[in-house]
Amino acid sequence: MVLELEKRLAARLRAVLKQTYSLDVEKIPLETPPDLHLGEIATPIALQLARTLRKAPRTIALEIVAALGVVEGFARFEVAGAGYINAFLDRAAAAQRVAAQSASKSLPHAVGHVLVEHTSINPNKAAHIGHLRNAILGDTFVRLLRAAGYKVDVQNYIDNTGVQVADVVVGFLHLEKKSLAGVRALIADCEKRVDAGFGAAPASAPTLVADLRPFDYDCWDLYARTSLWYAEGTADEQAARKKLRLDTLHAIEQGGNETAEIAELISTSVLRRHLETMQRLGIEYDFLPRESEILHLKFWEAAFEKLKQSGVLHFVNEGKNKGCWVMNRADWLLKKINTKANPDQAQSAADTQEENELIEGPGYFQTTSPSLDEDAKVIVRSNGTVTYVGKDIAYHLWKFGLLGRDFGYKKFFAYPRHTCWISAEKGETEHPHFGDAQAIYNVIDSRQSDPQANVVGALMGMGYKEQEKALRYTHFSYEMVALTPRCAEELGYSVSDEDKKKAYIEVSGRKGFGVKADDLIDKLIAAVQPLVDEKQAASPAELRRQIARQIAIGALRYFMLKVTRNSVIAFDFKDALSFEGETGPYIQYAAVRIRNIFRKGGTTAEAELAQFARLAEFGAYLSGKENEDIWALWLRAGRFSQVLTQCIETSEPAALAKHAFQLAQEFANFYHRHHILAEEDPARRTFLLATAAVTLRELVRALGLLGIESPEAM
Repeated sequence: MVLELEKRLAARLRAVLKQTYSLDVEKIPLETPPDLHLGEIATPIALQLARTLRKAPRTIALEIVAALGVVEGFARFEVAGAGYINAFLDRAAAAQRVAAQSASKSLPHAVGHVLVEHTSINPNKAAHIGHLRNAILGDTFVRLLRAAGYKVDVQNYIDNTGVQVADVVVGFLHLEKKSLAGVRALIADCEKRVDAGFGAAPASAPTLVADLRPFDYDCWDLYARTSLWYAEGTADEQAARKKLRLDTLHAIEQGGNETAEIAELISTSVLRRHLETMQRLGIEYDFLPRESEILHLKFWEAAFEKLKQSGVLHFVNEGKNKGCWVMNRADWLLKKINTKANPDQAQSAADTQEENELIEGPGYFQTTSPSLDEDAKVIVRSNGTVTYVGKDIAYHLWKFGLLGRDFGYKKFFAYPRHTCWISAEKGETEHPHFGDAQAIYNVIDSRQSDPQANVVGALMGMGYKEQEKALRYTHFSYEMVALTPRCAEELGYSVSDEDKKKAYIEVSGRKGFGVKADDLIDKLIAAVQPLVDEKQAASPAELRRQIARQIAIGALRYFMLKVTRNSVIAFDFKDALSFEGETGPYIQYAAVRIRNIFRKGGTTAEAELAQFARLAEFGAYLSGKENEDIWALWLRAGRFSQVLTQCIETSEPAALAKHAFQLAQEFANFYHRHHILAEEDPARRTFLLATAAVTLRELVRALGLLGIESPEAM
């Protein structure tokens, strides 16, 4: 509702500026006033035009307000301070719009095929708490895009030929002394363990039993042991182990040998466990592209020719990168992109000219600038192997439909409502196609900003800047997840006195210090279950388990989403599970409280909204100081499309998490001030129940987009 009125006001302001001052102003700045007595929408446009029009801002504001006239949906306009224009909504009309709005309405600008890549865990060990932030962020953003009306494909890139997989292969072959048959037998035995009780069925979420360790847990321990083994022994022994590691990696990349077959068994088994773990959180995927197919289907060879022909790469004949194919770092290019996206950022004429010369030249990456050469990015090493960035460039050419090649596709994992496909060298004849995206979002941690920048630089360098391909390539970055010292101790880790003084303790999968995702989920459920059993003692055991799971998953997902993605998260059990403050359980309980109101009143939210639509007069219930809290609640409920747009434009789901919390907070204030079911005036009682019904609808919608279920009882 608010978004629609903002657009209407902006359009009217543009028309007034054109008619009154002969000015074409494309972007009208609109803000949310800090207090309702200043209106619901404000604009500083008069202050911005003061220099252009050579008038005092307040004079301009008064002239604009005089010319605005009647604007549908608005009660009045006022000039405040030095020249702000405050807009006041027609509250009754706004409430009618909010009550009637559809929970499934999409945004009008949502067109195109969007590809979101997230999770992308190395398939060498169990998923951990840091991976959960990636997957939850990515999954939530997918939900937001789909709610806005976009067609979205979810991809989970699988680096099954990388050094992390090689390390586990080395561990099985040289520490565990297992053959191909031995690894296959171990995997089969572990799958039996999972079938026996440990698993990812979202409805049951059983607690891990010590002797039911799945295969990815075995790999977790072996990976840590192997990492330590590399550093043990004499210098000669360490050098030999380093060579063994590289030889194993090369064998896996080459394929067609026993080492590669072992790697395939390990990575596929661990991948299935990852999908099962994520399914517990309601996270699903459409396609799993694997690095092995990037290599074996010659994606890189096709990309390599494009890179050379366009002059993005050049061969180095001397210096530290002798024998390598390199491209220059794209920092200056990203500066150009950011300047286009943010035209208010000033840039000198000399800088602009220099960058334009670099961009427009046919071989602009072949610069001989010493400063750029020092930052040259190696794409092909002197031994002929391709770096991660090189393979990623090929993958992203495919994503945009620019490579001229495609994967084979096989069915891999069955979800309740759709099938997840995996890449193959030779796939099924009938299959979906997942490339040719108009926009790409890569959920990858902030430490990968440099490789991501080089992929963008390569795309721009190959000439795809004309289609603005690179400007629709978003690195959806995020910071790490750590543990509070209290949480680390609760997980059984020994915490030094020095670490106890820290705000958080970093985790490391390589060192074996961290929280496995399934362990975390199980501990959260176990912590909630006694409280649910006490509060819902009369309910069936299965329902109590379901409620505990809903609360635990809601607590985890909200904790990962409430902080802006470029801030470090220090996870803490007690903070996440609290029923007070900014937490998932607090918001879930607000929805439960509203449902209880309707149960006690012998009615439903739908029935009360229908009754509200027949109310002739209710404007008085939204006016006056005593009803400001009610209007604030309706206004908050009407901001959904505005918040959804903000989340997508800024790639920041935290805005929706904050919106849900504020909605729950404002309902709590409303609930304590107004006795809904005890209200004697029938019309006002209907209005108060409609207020609760609208709040419930918006809370459930917001929670759903955050991937959080709304329990019927808690």
